[in-house]
Amino acid sequence: MKVLMMTDLEGVAGVVGFEQQSYGGAPYYEQAKHLLTAEINAAVEGLLTGGATEVLVLDMHGPGGILFEELHPAARLMHGRPLATLDVRNAIFAEYDVAVIIGQHAMAGVADGNLAHTQSSRHIDLYTLNGNPIGEIAQFALQVGAMDIPVIFLSGDHAACREIEELIPGITTAAVKQGLSRTSAISLSKEASRALIRDRIRIALERQSEDPIAPLVWDPPYILEKRYFHTDSADAAEGQPGVERVDSQTVRICSDNILDLIYR
Repeated sequence: MKVLMMTDLEGVAGVVGFEQQSYGGAPYYEQAKHLLTAEINAAVEGLLTGGATEVLVLDMHGPGGILFEELHPAARLMHGRPLATLDVRNAIFAEYDVAVIIGQHAMAGVADGNLAHTQSSRHIDLYTLNGNPIGEIAQFALQVGAMDIPVIFLSGDHAACREIEELIPGITTAAVKQGLSRTSAISLSKEASRALIRDRIRIALERQSEDPIAPLVWDPPYILEKRYFHTDSADAAEGQPGVERVDSQTVRICSDNILDLIYR
């Protein structure tokens, strides 16, 4: 079983602030990277115990969030900024059997989502796809779902776990912290969070052999709308190919192929 692991930083136990921990150059940013890398390593251990033959880790936190020198020796890492093009990444992703998500946060606007945002915490107010609010969880699940890859596990805060459970009924999750507001939470200890991830991700992989989760696929056509906090962001987006201005803060992109727009 070849496993694709998408990772982010804001859903990790102990990480609760943007300016303090998750932005590049934040005073505790390096410490936060240690915490994420350790949760990834726990996930890799659980996957190997559950029967994984290969794990490719994707460093998807904006400025990068993984410490290469501390990464589990059995994992491979896709990293670097700027990222390779979507076509290049998708060709690699298509070789994998299942996907998992580590360190995930909820979409923008979720009241109990610790560090909740969608793509840019500084610029994006809302994404909707065919009228449904979506965040980074749905983006990734629909991206890999288009390649017949199911997402079978997520770790993050309670709000992120709830978000994916509504998208993908029956999925296995591990809530490592409870969001109290956008910038505060109750976290499990580092030991408890890693043990929980290790155990639950193993169960998820074992369950997939017996009672498989299906890939997330929504029917076309697709209409993606992005609402920005400020008009100048919409001004910049409007100049891109295939982008239509909806109002002062919103743009729209339409396609019959989910891969053409889900990360626009």
